[in-house]
Amino acid sequence: MPSKKKSTDSDTQLGFEDALSQIEEIVESMENGELPLEDLVKQYESGSELLKYCENLLSSARQRIELITLANRDEPETSSNNPSQAPPARDSKDDNDISLF
Repeated sequence: MPSKKKSTDSDTQLGFEDALSQIEEIVESMENGELPLEDLVKQYESGSELLKYCENLLSSARQRIELITLANRDEPETSSNNPSQAPPARDSKDDNDISLF
């Protein structure tokens, strides 16, 4: 009888949502209580591997977000101090004019 267990190599092909969906299916099949003990153990093993895979994906995403946040926080605010990128200065006599565009 062929095993439904996914190998770690095929898990790397899965997206997070697909792996999570498989975990949910495994949990449902285990909760039904209709599987023999050996199948329950195989399902548990597969679910455990998928869980590790999902945790690794989440950890990687968390690290990427932290790096982006740190890069944005540490980025010098030269854009507001750089006159070439600052909006053009308005003449004081133009302050009373109404501009539609």
